[in-house]
Amino acid sequence: MINKTLPYKLLAGITPCPGGWLLVPARLAGVTVVVEDAVVLRSLLDVVDFRPKFDAAAINCPLGFNDLPTTPFRPCDDEARDIIGWPRRVGVRPIPSRATLRATTKAKARELEPWLTTDDLRQFRWLRQAEEVFQPFHQRNFFSAHPDLSYALLNDEQPLSTSPFHQDGVIERMNLIRSKLPGVEEIITRTPPPGAGQVHLVHAAGLLWTARRAVGRAISRLPMDPTWDTNGLRMELVR
Repeated sequence: MINKTLPYKLLAGITPCPGGWLLVPARLAGVTVVVEDAVVLRSLLDVVDFRPKFDAAAINCPLGFNDLPTTPFRPCDDEARDIIGWPRRVGVRPIPSRATLRATTKAKARELEPWLTTDDLRQFRWLRQAEEVFQPFHQRNFFSAHPDLSYALLNDEQPLSTSPFHQDGVIERMNLIRSKLPGVEEIITRTPPPGAGQVHLVHAAGLLWTARRAVGRAISRLPMDPTWDTNGLRMELVR
């Protein structure tokens, strides 16, 4: 929904972090994007209830899930991995089904989807919130995205070989953001709020580029003809 009473549009890049969810809001007035202070919100409910409401928010999290185990990657994840390329494609993680997310123990989850690793199971705290909170109407202004997709697009469709966990990767991504959203790269140099690290600011800055494209109706969807889950949510990634 468009914020009718504000002289600007509100964007956000959102990514999971140890403290919950890192949210980087920004105001879009004309062609100028002004980044506000990053905040960590404890729950996804706090994110979707944030006020003023976002005109477009790119979130590093799935919105749609398969009901039952099929393959580790949804069609949108496979397409994203192909676009991102080696070595960063490993950053697109497999997405468990709703049945697996609702399993009462790790052993039962692994019984349903044996491919789950210890690191995959650590992601359940965020994935379970997404499975519980998101409804079809949220897809009017929340867009499932991935920072590596954002940066590959910023890099003229060329895969990045650097890691956002290393300094050369941070600098490369800052330069890419500066080329499209001047001033936004500055958020990466700020002290992260408690519960988040610099890598989360790097992710959120890239996601702001995708949110900027979404509010301008310039996003592309993976896949072009999305699949839908039984809750009426599109299983897609946007960039």
